[in-house]
Amino acid sequence: MLSQQELSDRFEIQDLVFHYSHLIDSKEIDRLRDEIFTADVHIDYSAFGGSVGDLEETLAFLKASLTSDLFPHSQHLNANVQVQLNGDTATGRVMCFNPMEMALPDAESQTFFLGLWYVDEYRRTDKGWRISRREEVKSWTFNTPDFMSF
Repeated sequence: MLSQQELSDRFEIQDLVFHYSHLIDSKEIDRLRDEIFTADVHIDYSAFGGSVGDLEETLAFLKASLTSDLFPHSQHLNANVQVQLNGDTATGRVMCFNPMEMALPDAESQTFFLGLWYVDEYRRTDKGWRISRREEVKSWTFNTPDFMSF
């Protein structure tokens, strides 16, 4: 049986995961710094051609790609949030279904789909739970533009 603290921790981590997706899809990238990640976070988005690095490198990558006109719309739908608690740290694996609209030349666009897992490490801070490590693991792709090789 889980204690009240363990139940609270699990709900807080689940909310953190969902909040991350909300901020990404609403393109509020700067809020990730204070609301989602630890200052020393390591993030690996290389499974789909993204950046690998620290907080500032990741924020720069997200701003350059997501806030441009290249990806006008996206949704990051999370499910199967699996969390293993260990005091003030935890690990997790989160399923993500990610439809993306990509702008193409001549005012056309193409919608494609990514299936992935986030493999995470979390840490309790004085501001609550934060992601201290995140790696995207590719599961599948559908209808990606020909020039994208994932």
